[in-house]
This record gives sequence, structure tokens and C-alpha cells, in this order.
Amino acid sequence: MKLVAFSRTGDSRPRRGIVVDDSRIVEVPGSFRDLGDNDLAELAQALEKAKTAGESYSLDEVVLHAPVPDTNKIMCIGLNYMDHCLETGAAIPTQPILFAKFNNALTGHKGEIKLDGSSQEVDYEAELAFVIGKQAYHVSEEEALDYVAGYITANDVSARDLQFSQTQWIVGKSPDTFCPLGPWLVTKDEVPDPHNLRIQCRVNGTTLQDSNTGQLIFKIPALISFLSRTMTLEPGDIVLTGTPPGVGMARNPKIWLKPGDTVEIEIENVGLLVNPVVER
Repeated sequence: MKLVAFSRTGDSRPRRGIVVDDSRIVEVPGSFRDLGDNDLAELAQALEKAKTAGESYSLDEVVLHAPVPDTNKIMCIGLNYMDHCLETGAAIPTQPILFAKFNNALTGHKGEIKLDGSSQEVDYEAELAFVIGKQAYHVSEEEALDYVAGYITANDVSARDLQFSQTQWIVGKSPDTFCPLGPWLVTKDEVPDPHNLRIQCRVNGTTLQDSNTGQLIFKIPALISFLSRTMTLEPGDIVLTGTPPGVGMARNPKIWLKPGDTVEIEIENVGLLVNPVVER
């Protein structure tokens, strides 16, 4: 299934839906964070009923939000692609490098990445994100994938000058709209191997990142086990797993996002996320 958060003109809050035939959305009940195995089974049943009795909408007539707009945590992993470490000359991490984004950074498919002039070095980062489906604490790597609800295409937009002005990266990672996610959450049954997916970033149609999630240093089971050692992971929590080589700061000359650009992040079997860049 492909789960979305969407709204129509005049809606005061996002609604929950399931995409049918990649063209229409059927509205379904429940919280965006109802993502356990039983919840997803109930959603599948609700979808069959809604196909005949429920309202549906064309993807072209709605606004798509981040698929889990009310997430409690947005956790991000730095320097987690082997080829990206080689590109930047960074030492290969011996444990995951964790930082965070906040909910104000969320935007959805076709949502604007807004630049307000506070940074002159705004970068793109194609990333595979996964979403927690049930409460996890002290989870072993062997059972970790049982706690995954699904996967989302993500862009860890980064203000590099702000990011590296401090020892903590958050100030450069959490400006408004700097965490595009979407267009949907693909449930894990549709992605049998999340560690063998082509991942790409294109800016204005030019491919700048092109790798495979097989390059992840710390794979998803290791990340869940690591994170759950010290914190309880809750349904709807989102983890961005890192970016491959080709980011703007590592290029010569460097490439920074500017108003008028269009960024496309595409992950095999997960989805194509498109966002225009505008001046705020």
C-alpha cells in the first residue's frame, strides 16, 4: 500500500488516504501513526470497502503533505554511505552519527523548499527514510525489521554554512521546509529488500546523485538496534538513513540550490519526490 496525507482546498487539517493505481486517493480513517501490522491489515480491509463506498480524489486535485505529518521524532544519520565518505574524505564512522530535524522542516511532494537568505549554501541530499510501525526499545538487529512500517523518499536539505558554523548540525538542518518527504509511505511488504534500491537526485533534470542503498554502512536493522538502546521508538517516528555521493558541497565547482530550481529525489520501488525551490 501507498499511504498519504492529503488535503483539499479549504481543508483545515490533512486527511489520511491510500493511493489506488498511482492515480487516485481513497480516504481511510485512523491516525497517521496507526502503522502496526494489525493497523495495516485493517487499512487493507478499509480500502476494499472504500473503493466502492468511499470518496476518492485524483492525485492532481489534492495537496500532498509529508506522509506522517504529526511524527514525534525525525532522526537522521550522517555519513552513512561508503561512497559518500570516500567522496568527502571523511573517516568511516564506527557507530551511527545521529542528528535531528524538527516538524517545522516537513513538507510534502511538490511542496516548496523556501530560501529566506539566511544561508548562501543550501544543499540537496537524496535519502531513504523508514518509518517505525510499533513501539521499539532494546530491539535486536535480528528482529529489527519487524518494527518497520514502511519507507519514504526523503530530501535532507542542508544549509551547509549554518550546519558547520556549530559543532551540532541542527541549526543547518531544520529551517522551515528543509525536510521534504513523499509522495507517500510505501508499506514494507512492497519493498522486500530496502538495501538494494537505486537512489538518485536530479536538479533541473541533471543527475547529481546516483547510487544504491547497498552502499549503506549501517543498515536499517543496525540503526533500529542502535537507536532503541537509549530511546523508545514510537509508531510514526521517521529515520533518514544518510545520503550517497554527489552532494553540492563536494563538487568542484560547488552546486547550491537557488530559487527557480527543481529538485527530484527518486528511489526505486519507493517513489519520486519533486520540490521546487523558491525565495521566501
